[in-house]
Amino acid sequence: MTRVSVNRTLTRLYWLLTIVLVLLLASKFADDIPGLPPFVVSAANKVYEFMRDMSLLIATGGVAYLSNVFQKRSKFVESLEEEWRNIVRTKSVLLSTCEKPYLATDDYLSAFYKISETIDTMRIVYKNSGETDGLVGLYPYAPLHDMRRALQTLDPRVNPEAPLEQKNLVRDAILQSFFALRETFLEELDLEEPRSPLLISGARRLKSPGAAVAARIMHDRQRHRLERDRSARPDIDKLLTTLRTLEEESGAAGPDNRASPGA
Repeated sequence: MTRVSVNRTLTRLYWLLTIVLVLLLASKFADDIPGLPPFVVSAANKVYEFMRDMSLLIATGGVAYLSNVFQKRSKFVESLEEEWRNIVRTKSVLLSTCEKPYLATDDYLSAFYKISETIDTMRIVYKNSGETDGLVGLYPYAPLHDMRRALQTLDPRVNPEAPLEQKNLVRDAILQSFFALRETFLEELDLEEPRSPLLISGARRLKSPGAAVAARIMHDRQRHRLERDRSARPDIDKLLTTLRTLEEESGAAGPDNRASPGA
């Protein structure tokens, strides 16, 4: 279910719940409302008693219905995410095809079939826009067809020696179509901005090498306990100690691996 479908369903459910609560409230206090005919009061009391007796069943049905709605939404989002991954992989295949200095027919056909599969797998996520029982409708994301058309101009069976300028033009057309697709396709995923983004170029780690005092104390205790016990394979201990020393001296280990000496 799309986000619009979920919101529409929830809105209907909220209105239904509000109406039911108002009716229950009116039925509950029907005896206190002056001027109501006796048969209206009697009917209101019966409605209240019926709703009270059926409240557990109604609540259970409502929870089951909501679970079904959100389960459908979850499956839809999973399908959408997988389709987007497929689109990204297809874009990479098309770009690598444009970068080949000599485009073989097999390479072209592999890329062509890849974009064709991506176009067709969209059917498991969306149907065509404006599709009816008698009309095919419009493909929901036309940039995928633009990517296919651009690739077809490099068909080595038709254009055996496509110049570098044409390959670069096709590559730029594929990228432009992909960027246009990305702006709209991901809207359905309800993406949010990261809480701790890293927005500067050339960023580096700001933490200093080392560890907290408690970790160093634990490290020393484990080292002393290990040294007290006689090793069954001193040759292995010697090898690992030598390798560790060489690594620390050469600076090959990262800051995480050199957080505490001798660890």
